[in-house]
Parts: sequence; C-alpha cells; structure tokens
Amino acid sequence: MKILFVCSQNRWRSLTAEKIFQGVNGYEVRSAGTEDHARIKITEGHVGWADIIFVMEKKHARRIQDKFRSSLLNKRMICLNIPDDYQYMDEDLVGLLESSVSEYIELP
Repeated sequence: MKILFVCSQNRWRSLTAEKIFQGVNGYEVRSAGTEDHARIKITEGHVGWADIIFVMEKKHARRIQDKFRSSLLNKRMICLNIPDDYQYMDEDLVGLLESSVSEYIELP
C-alpha cells in the first residue's frame, strides 16, 4: 500500500508521519505540502502514486480536490484533523498520528 501524508509546509506533521510509518507492514510512505514554499510541494504525481491520502486539515483536502480533482478518482482521502500545533517528531504528534491512522490502516 502506498500512503501519502499532506500538510501545509511538509516540515512537521506530514514529515513526522512519513518518518514513523515508512516501512511499517511494508507500506510505502511519502509526504508533501500544499503551500508554494513547502519542503516538497504536492504534485499530480504524488496523488497518482498514492493508494490512500491522509491530510492533516480540511483545507488541505480542499486544495488537493481543487487542483487534482481528476487524479482523485478511486482514491481514498482522509482528514486526520491534526492542527499545526506541533514540531517535527513531537511526542504528542507521534501519539496522535498513530492513534488516528490506526483507524484506517493496520499497524503492528
């Protein structure tokens, strides 16, 4: 399964998610951001590659839908509702990601 995590800047939330879920149960994981100055900006290629897309906030889902609507056919996009209140690898963020994502994918 190919999983894409998306936040605004791809510096804290989605990058943390990529780091903690990469290789878990054989998942392939990438991350990207929706803003122009994101570390890695989301592209149509990211959307096409992913089997499932986790966004941190509703605004990220809206931006992806507005820009890549045709690439989202048969894609599952889930909003985790995780606010931009955490630093990279913040212990609370890791716990929140693990509990939120475990509702949708199998974790060890």
